[in-house]
Amino acid sequence: MNVTRYRQYAWGALAYNLLVGLWGAVVRATGSGAGCGRHWPLCNGEVVPRPERIETLVEFTHRLSSGLALLAVVGLVWWAWQLYPAGSPVRQAARWSGIFIITESLLGAMLVLFAWVAFDQSIERAISMSFHLINTLLLLASLALTAWYASGHQPPQNWRVSPRRWPLTLTALGLMTVGASGAITALGDTLFPQADFLDNFSASAHFLIRLRIWHPILAVLVGYFVIQQAARWKTISGALRRALIGLILVQWAAGLLNVWLRVPLWLQLTHLLLADSIWLLFVLSANQALDTEVA
Repeated sequence: MNVTRYRQYAWGALAYNLLVGLWGAVVRATGSGAGCGRHWPLCNGEVVPRPERIETLVEFTHRLSSGLALLAVVGLVWWAWQLYPAGSPVRQAARWSGIFIITESLLGAMLVLFAWVAFDQSIERAISMSFHLINTLLLLASLALTAWYASGHQPPQNWRVSPRRWPLTLTALGLMTVGASGAITALGDTLFPQADFLDNFSASAHFLIRLRIWHPILAVLVGYFVIQQAARWKTISGALRRALIGLILVQWAAGLLNVWLRVPLWLQLTHLLLADSIWLLFVLSANQALDTEVA
């Protein structure tokens, strides 16, 4: 058990959880969330079901991959306790990873047990999916910081007195809000694939259709704010700054293409991967930006 292997394991756990999140989007986009019925953690009452429907195979694969993600994070936490002393930033970030992977599992179970899956159009589903997305972002942030600190980087020392604390906090909240609105928009696109753009402004349209217009507006406003801040963060590495700004511009283009092509699955997954990548780059950039001279 050495630090080098732990660092590799931590980055691997982050990459694997990104893939699990993408497969979760496949479950939602294909309407496969009810593929295992209202059974959890069993699938149709069985440990290993016989997938007679493609929906069952898709959902069971997601549950299996999510279970492996849980074990991977548990291993990450246990290993951190073996390698690093009490108070280590690696330990702290790993502990938060453990907390968020548990809440991630519970939120997934809640969706299944309350039948907020497949073609359910309730407001409860929209709210729970938003919280699920936010929890996923917090999980990914914790995993990224675990790997980042295990790679030799240090946490910010001036968090409590840094003049950048509140702008960065507001930006983080803004990015999570964009993510939550994206989850609602994606749900609306899945449930109402034939909805026209003008339906976004119709008072008689379903609330999931009418809410779709807010996601691109928020994405542009928050993205522009992030770009403005990143341009002023002189203490972060140039590679991080360029990657963050560049991905935001690519994400805007992907969003437009997504609407034009009427949200094909491959582009939905690309859009989600870009969103996760922007979030992770922001978290790492903010970590560096906070560790600067104080006012």
